[in-house]
Amino acid sequence: MRLRPGLQVLRRGAAEVQVGTDPRWAVRLVDLDPADARALTGLDAGTDLDDLDDRGASADAAARLAPRLAAAGLTTTDDGRTAPGPSCADAAVWSLLLPDGNGRGLVATRSARCVGVVGLGPVGLAVAVTLAAAGVGHVLLDDDRPVRAGDVGPAGYRWGDVGSRRAAVAARLLRDTAPRVGVDDGTPPDLLVVAEHGAADPARSAVLVGSAVPHLSVVVREGDTVVGPLVVPGSGPCLRCLDLHRTDLDPGWPVLLAQLTAPADDRPEVGVVAAVAAGVASAAALAHLDGVVAPRPGVTFEVTLPDAVPRERTWAVHPDCGCTALPVPSGR
Repeated sequence: MRLRPGLQVLRRGAAEVQVGTDPRWAVRLVDLDPADARALTGLDAGTDLDDLDDRGASADAAARLAPRLAAAGLTTTDDGRTAPGPSCADAAVWSLLLPDGNGRGLVATRSARCVGVVGLGPVGLAVAVTLAAAGVGHVLLDDDRPVRAGDVGPAGYRWGDVGSRRAAVAARLLRDTAPRVGVDDGTPPDLLVVAEHGAADPARSAVLVGSAVPHLSVVVREGDTVVGPLVVPGSGPCLRCLDLHRTDLDPGWPVLLAQLTAPADDRPEVGVVAAVAAGVASAAALAHLDGVVAPRPGVTFEVTLPDAVPRERTWAVHPDCGCTALPVPSGR
């Protein structure tokens, strides 16, 4: 029996330690033998609790302390190793979040999943790289436009990339981050992330709903970026539902929508907004793939300057849409 990966053991006094720092699982062990407290603070995730006696703890320390740690949900029978590569942090934290402590197993299942990213401006590129780093095994990249000067930013495109095809540069960056990731290898996507400017293209949205492809909308606007909703066709509102709600509030919305989705050069993306929006989008995509967190249909997050704090909004199915009459796709 071992401590779950990622836990810190901190001394609070000669006879007291704290295991973990997150309020969701941190516990205090009090009235300890000082030798036991010293031995506990030297533990790491790979150390078997039976080895406490060999680390200077008092006799039978493991037999006395292991049940207390197990009752708090802080132990595992796993060997303590984390997944290699950039996803090791994901595995460690999920080992603390999951009841069975098998964060490594959850991350391993991502290797068989596939996400397509349509639109590889700064926010789309950041989503693609983040998903690859989190262990997603296949990422499809769709953007034949060239890298522009306005795309250059932190942890993304560089000046030397300007003029090159976005998808080609993105593929190189993904492999630099996660060498084993499959890029455009023909794997059918479990989810599409569609990063657009101005507004979500209703024609593309209709095709995705009709094809029963789950998709996450990311729309870069004048001063903010909207992440969501994550649409699972047949379950919850689709992007047409949102447009119908907007039309109810503003009958002129369809005229504006046609102009916002007309072919045009993308606006430059504000770095801090792109970074926050990409994080929110990546988390939503991983939640969908992992299936651990309950889905939240119709939720959008607006990332707005100057504070860039995501603001949540929930949309309902529009009664005139009919999208929920479609069968819910299975196996996604």
